[in-house]
Amino acid sequence: MDMKLVYIASPYAGDIEHNTRMAIQYCRFAACCGVIPLAPHLLLPRFLCESNPAEREQGIKMGLKLLSLCSELWVFGSRVSEGMSREIAEAERLGIPIIYQDWSEEMCISTQII
Repeated sequence: MDMKLVYIASPYAGDIEHNTRMAIQYCRFAACCGVIPLAPHLLLPRFLCESNPAEREQGIKMGLKLLSLCSELWVFGSRVSEGMSREIAEAERLGIPIIYQDWSEEMCISTQII
C-alpha cells in the first residue's frame, strides 16, 4: 500500500486550543482521503515552547525539513499565518504541489473524532 505523505498547514498561534482541535480535524480528513497527514504543529509544541522565539524558529525549521519529505502541502484555515507563509514559500521553492483545501462545516461534521 503506497500512500502519499502530505504536509498539513493550518494556523497554530493565537487560539492554540481551537487551532489544535481544527488541525486534528484536518489530519483526520486527510487520512480519510487515503494519505498520511503530517502536521508538525501538533507535535513540535509538545517539547518546544511557542512563546520562546528561538524555540519557535527551531520548530519552523524542523517543520520545513519535514515538508521536504512530503508529496504535497495541503493548506487549511481562513487565514495564512506567518509560519504558513514560510511553509508555502518553501513548497514553491521545492516544487511541491500546494493544495488549498476549501474547508466546510460538512467536512468538519463528517470527520469528527468521537
